[in-house]
Amino acid sequence: MSTALHPAAGGRYDGLIVGASLATLDAAQGYGEIADAVLAWRDGRIAYAGPRSALGADPGGLADTVIEADGWITPGLVDCHTHLVFAGDRAREFEQRLQGASYEEIARAGGGIVSSVRATRAADEAELLRQSLPRARALLADGATTLEIKSGYGLDFDNERKMLRVARALGASLGVEVRTTYLAAHALPPEYAGRADDYIDAVCAWMPRLHGEGLVDAVDAFCEGIGFSPAQTRRVFEAARALGLPVKLHADQLSDLGGAALAASFEGLSADHVEHTSLDSVRAMAAHGTVAVLLPGAFHVLRETKLPPLDAFREHGVAMAVATDCNPGTSPLLSMRQAMQLSCTHFRLTPEEALRGATVHAARALGLDDRGVLRVGARADFVQWRIGHPSELCYWLGGGLAQRVCAGGRMLVDTAG
Repeated sequence: MSTALHPAAGGRYDGLIVGASLATLDAAQGYGEIADAVLAWRDGRIAYAGPRSALGADPGGLADTVIEADGWITPGLVDCHTHLVFAGDRAREFEQRLQGASYEEIARAGGGIVSSVRATRAADEAELLRQSLPRARALLADGATTLEIKSGYGLDFDNERKMLRVARALGASLGVEVRTTYLAAHALPPEYAGRADDYIDAVCAWMPRLHGEGLVDAVDAFCEGIGFSPAQTRRVFEAARALGLPVKLHADQLSDLGGAALAASFEGLSADHVEHTSLDSVRAMAAHGTVAVLLPGAFHVLRETKLPPLDAFREHGVAMAVATDCNPGTSPLLSMRQAMQLSCTHFRLTPEEALRGATVHAARALGLDDRGVLRVGARADFVQWRIGHPSELCYWLGGGLAQRVCAGGRMLVDTAG
């Protein structure tokens, strides 16, 4: 049960929003519904989340900012897997896939990730920020209040550094927290053709330098036949562990190389994609608390048919997060809500599972335990939606449903007029 931080004990609330229903998600199951509610915040944290009646006849007199609202309020959405910083696009490859070319064929012909590397290397830091800002703003406008952003289109020290610096700049510019992930082990750059082990040496050597500049929150790799082997991935993870950095992994997207189990063996925050993950790997994830990050945007764009082992995740208690995988090649997706809808359509998640996947479990996939729920003490990250029930977040295809978006007690979006 939510409790108030009484204003008499600590001064007035910075703000409160009155009248909407809350989906607190502050329980193992259910939306945690509270009708005719008040959500109050102070110093960037939730100070009250509960019924209006518990604050007396005039809760509006308790805060500097008071908002009368309707609809529903949920925790802010957490996009825990994006490649949001890049230059150019790969619309032509989308067309090639529709004409029959496979992802692997495009990659081996010099397209795919390497084509984004060329464009990203050619853009200076200011240009890269200019191109990336609209994508981040689109995610915020549809309810995202925390973003994870990976490097991986630089593939040399200077350009990986440039990407991570731009990711940090996006967070500072927009007023949201951006968690940066070092993904230099994303693809083999042309200058290392035929020398993948030498490139992994370089990836490991760059890591402490970038971490020392405060640019790395976690480390990722692409463990796949067209990426890097489990042995090479292990070397990257060992370098991360030596620095005390958490790991996550692009695992088992196109084949089962045991990537999810490898990530779990390093106490990985998450294994992402996981379409081909085996039951043994599911058990390993459950044993180590590794989150399965579902990326239905890539599944949709690539027209995949192999479903992740969803029933096994449920049976073994593996938390399932949902993310956009926003990237120029396989998931040009700029809406967490659309990712939630696709997870219901393709993966048969329930709307509640999808919402939890985009909040509670997505936060866990970033190692964050201070958001994803409406609870006293949590970050004041929330969204007020123009809906009659939380299931509508996964029901409507498109459209602007977010009326207000607040991150850390600061209103980023307010379309109430």
